[in-house]
Amino acid sequence: MIHVDKSDFLKVKFWKMKKAIIKVSVLIFILCAVAIGASAQIYVHVRPVAPVIVRSERPSEAHIWIGDEWEPKGNAYRYSGGRWATPPHHGYAWVPGRWDHHNPDGDYWRRGT
Repeated sequence: MIHVDKSDFLKVKFWKMKKAIIKVSVLIFILCAVAIGASAQIYVHVRPVAPVIVRSERPSEAHIWIGDEWEPKGNAYRYSGGRWATPPHHGYAWVPGRWDHHNPDGDYWRRGT
């Protein structure tokens, strides 16, 4: 029978736990780096032209008109405005989005809120 000292057992267990923590930390770091890279800004040198939208009748007093609004799609923007919507909470107002310029990359859409 082999006698194992309790302190040796604890040292081995400590090093295994330390390795596991390091591996999890590296994995979290890699996932965060990928997430940051995936949220890259889309820049355009020529702003897209908004389609002509005929504003329909207001469905109710609670509805507000969402005018120009653009959503990123691939490496470009897709028009998503021209609709009636209800604010998420009473008293909220729509602040329209706008195009901002970023030298030398070009223009980008800052979403409305």
